[in-house]
Amino acid sequence: MDAPDFGADVAKPILQAEGITGPSDQNLLHELAAEQAALRRVATLVAGGAEPAEVFTAVADELGHLIGAEASFVSRVDRVSEGGDELDGFLTVVGSYGRVSDRVPVGFRLRLLPDMVQAVALRSGRPARVSGEQLANGPHAAWVATLGMRAGIATPIVVGGRSWGVTVAATSQPDFPPGTESRMADFVELTATAIANANAEQELHELAETQAALRRLATLVAQGQPPEAVFAAATSEALRHFGGGTARMIRYELDGTATLLANEGTTGPHVRVGERWEGYPPTGLTATVMRTGKAARVDDYRQVPGGEPYVREGLRSAVAVPIHVNGRLWGAIALGTGEGPLPLDVEQRMAQFTDLVATAVANAQNWASLEASRDELAELLEEQAALRRVATLVAREGRPAEIFSAVADEVARLLVAESAGIARFEPGGASVVVVGGVGQDSEKRPAGIRLELVDYLPPAIVWRTGRAARVDEDAWAGRSDPVAGALRELGIRSMVASPITVEGHLWGVVIAMTRRGPFPSDTPHRMADFTELVATALGNAESRAEVAASRARTVAAADATRRRIERDLHDGTQQRLVSLGLELRMAQSLVPAEQAELREELGRVANELNSAVEDLREIARGIHPAILSEGGLGPALRTLARRAAIAVELDVGTIGRLPEPIEVAAYYVVSEALTNATRHALASVVGVVLEQRDECLHVSIRDDGVGGVDPARGSGLIGLRDRAEALGGSLEVSSSTGGGTMIVVELPLEVGTHAPPQLG
Repeated sequence: MDAPDFGADVAKPILQAEGITGPSDQNLLHELAAEQAALRRVATLVAGGAEPAEVFTAVADELGHLIGAEASFVSRVDRVSEGGDELDGFLTVVGSYGRVSDRVPVGFRLRLLPDMVQAVALRSGRPARVSGEQLANGPHAAWVATLGMRAGIATPIVVGGRSWGVTVAATSQPDFPPGTESRMADFVELTATAIANANAEQELHELAETQAALRRLATLVAQGQPPEAVFAAATSEALRHFGGGTARMIRYELDGTATLLANEGTTGPHVRVGERWEGYPPTGLTATVMRTGKAARVDDYRQVPGGEPYVREGLRSAVAVPIHVNGRLWGAIALGTGEGPLPLDVEQRMAQFTDLVATAVANAQNWASLEASRDELAELLEEQAALRRVATLVAREGRPAEIFSAVADEVARLLVAESAGIARFEPGGASVVVVGGVGQDSEKRPAGIRLELVDYLPPAIVWRTGRAARVDEDAWAGRSDPVAGALRELGIRSMVASPITVEGHLWGVVIAMTRRGPFPSDTPHRMADFTELVATALGNAESRAEVAASRARTVAAADATRRRIERDLHDGTQQRLVSLGLELRMAQSLVPAEQAELREELGRVANELNSAVEDLREIARGIHPAILSEGGLGPALRTLARRAAIAVELDVGTIGRLPEPIEVAAYYVVSEALTNATRHALASVVGVVLEQRDECLHVSIRDDGVGGVDPARGSGLIGLRDRAEALGGSLEVSSSTGGGTMIVVELPLEVGTHAPPQLG
C-alpha cells in the first residue's frame, strides 16, 4: 500500500522537525516514495517471471520517468572479440523509452567503439557519464547531435560475473544531477536478476530438449535399426538442438578420403549422401579432426586463412566432433552456420550423440556383442530417465533440500552404490557440510554435519583441482587415521566425487561409495549431468531468494518511514497544536467582558484547532498506530474493532508479541478489510480470527456483505498481498456475489529465513 500523500500544512511541520526546510529538500520524501514505487513495480515483474523483453521495457520506462531522462535504453552487448582493453562488437537495444524511441527502437544496433560512454562503463565495470565537448567530439557525435542529446550516463549490466549489456540515460540538459548513477543502480540489479532467471530457464529447457533427443536416438539404437537410419536421425537431431544452417556426418576411409553419410540443412555446398571427398583442405575441420582425433571449431571463417570458400558458401562458423568406435577414430559430425559463433558447450553436448552413433556402428560391426550393447543402452536409458526425474523437480522449483535428496537417491541407484550424498565446501576448503544423502550409513552423516576434508579422499582432490576424482581402497588400506579405519569397517572399496560449480564458483560435491569394487572409469562422467542439475537448482534458488530479500527490504523501509512519520506527528506537530490550543483558551479568558465578540472568535478558533488535532490523531493512527508498537497486535486490533463503524467479532486467542513485520502486515490486512466491509460491502458484522499454528500466523476475516470483491480492481488488497508475499506468506480472497467476502492470510513467523544458498 502506497504511503499517504499529506497536504502542505501537515507535511511542512514534519519536514521542519527533520531539519528539512528548503524547497528542494522537501521533494526528497516524494522522490524516495516514487523511487521505491518504481522499483517495486519492476521487482514485481521480475518476481512474477515476466519475459525479459517486458522487464527491459519497464526498466527503461520507469528509469526515464524517475530521473527525468528524455531517453533511456537497455542494450545487450553482441561481442565479436575482446582483447586487452579493446572491445569489438555491437550494442542491440532491447528496451527503449523517451522522445527518440522511434529513432532508437528495440532491435536498433550500434557499433561499440572504444571511446563511447557505453564502452567506458563496460571496461571499468562502473557507471560512466559524458557531457559537453566530450560528447560533441566523441564517437557517433554527428548522429548523437541529431537526437538533440547533450549528456548521458551508462551503467553496466553484469550477469554471472560477466558484462551482459548496459543501461543508458540521456538528456538535452547540460548534465544530470549528482547521484543519478546510484539511483540507476537498483534498476540495473533488477535487470540482471531477470536476465539470470531467463538464462536458468533457458538452460533447463535446453537440457530437457537434449535429453528428449537422446532418448529418441537411443530408442532407435536399442531397436536395432539399420545404421543408416541412426546416422540420419543423429544428424537431424544435432541440427535441431544445437543450431546452425547445416549438419553432416562423415566416415573416414582407410585411403584418406571421407564419405558423406548424412546431410541436413541448406547452408554450405550441396554434396550427395554416399559421395566421397578427396583432397579436402588441410585447414578444414574434417582434416583437423582426422589429424588430432579431437573436436575442432572455427568461430569466424572470415578471420581464418583459406576460409574464403566457406564464406562464399554461406558459412561463418562451424564445429566438428569425432566419433570413436572401439577406440578408433571412425568419423565425425559437423555443424555449420551462417550466423555468429556456435555456443561454447556444443562439443560437450554433442559428445552424447556421437556416443550413441558409435554404439550403433559397433552393433553393426560386431553382432556377437549385441547383448552387451543392449545392456549399455538400457543403462543409458535408465540414466536419462533419472536425469529427467531430477530435471522435472528442478523445473517445478523444488526446495534445494528436496533436490539434494533426489539427486543422492538417483546417483546411488544408477551407480549401484551403497550410499551417496551431497556436501557443500566451507570457506577455505578445510571441511564440508553435508546437505543431503541416502544409503545404509547415511544416518551417521545427517544433513548439517560438518566433516573435515581428508587429503587422500575424492572431496579434497575435487577442492584442489576442481575436477572429478575417483579413489579406491588402496588409498586408505595402510593408513591408521580414524577416517581410514571407518572406511575399512564399512567395507568401502571405492569412492568417487564430482564437483558442483555455481556461476563459476566451486560450491560442493556429489559423492558416491560402494563395497562392490572399483567404480568404472566413466563414473565421474555419468555423474556430471546430475551435478549440473544441482547447480541449476542452486542458481534458481539464489535468484528467487535475492528477489524475495529485495522485496522484504522495500517493505521494511516503507514500515520504518511510517513509524517515523507517526512518531513525528505524535511527538512534534500534535503536541505543538495542543499547546497552541491551550494558549488560545488562556488568551480567551484574558479578553475583557466588553470585547465579547473577540472572546467568541477566539473560542471558535480554539474549537477548530481541537478538531484539527483530532483529525491529525486519526491520520497518525492510519499511518502506524502507536499502540501496535507499544502493546502488540492483540491490543491494536481490539482498539481497531472498537473504533469500527460496524460490529466486529474479534478472536485473537492467546497470541503474544510477534516479529514486527508480521504484526504490521496482519494489522493492515484487518484494517483494510474493515474499511472495505464498511464502505462497499454493506455488511452488518465482520468476524476476525487469529491463530498461531505450524510456525505461521493464520488470519481469517469474513463479512456478511454483498460480496463480489475483485482484488485486482483497486480494492486495496493487492498491495497487502504484495506485502504478505514479500514476507514469504500468502493472501487469498474468496468473494462470491451475495455470499459475503472471506480473506485468509498466512504469514511465516520465522521472517528472513529464506536466504540464498551459501556459495563456497
